[in-house]
Amino acid sequence: MKLKILLRFLCALAVVCLAGSCRARTDRSSGTVILTFGNITGIPTIVSVGQTDSGAGQVDIGTFILENFPKDPNGTTSTLQDVELTRYQVTYTRHDTGTRVPPPLIAAFTLEVPINGSGTITNLPIVALNQLLSPPLSDLRNFGFDQETGTAVIVVDAAIQFFGQTISGDSVASPVAVYTLEFTP
Repeated sequence: MKLKILLRFLCALAVVCLAGSCRARTDRSSGTVILTFGNITGIPTIVSVGQTDSGAGQVDIGTFILENFPKDPNGTTSTLQDVELTRYQVTYTRHDTGTRVPPPLIAAFTLEVPINGSGTITNLPIVALNQLLSPPLSDLRNFGFDQETGTAVIVVDAAIQFFGQTISGDSVASPVAVYTLEFTP
């Protein structure tokens, strides 16, 4: 009798584990929507740190489009699945031999992306004045070269990710988009 109860329990546990693992493989965020990238234009590749003095003191991506899709394309949708983006972050890693990186850019902003629709961001800063005035980018401005590596070019990968929630309150995060930037004096 105890063996039958134990076998039933193990079978039930196996069903729960299998159902959970299937969801874990296909469902990487909470909620019922997937936030993804659409068309992205105006991505800078080479940035002169000296030229940012005359401008707004930042480096922008021209147009960034985010799209909101239901996880279950055959399910019903509602405006409760609209996404309200509240912030984004950009983190940097060196693509060259250096180890110093600019501090992360974390900024608040507001954009609503409707379910089965898109939202457009124009002139999205991916490097702000704080990053330009911090090592290693400040080395290019002040000395004309990176004091760590001795080179006049600093190559970084900028990783951008967006965060928000659906109207119903589910947390949503976009995938990470990575762009390589070369900074010169």
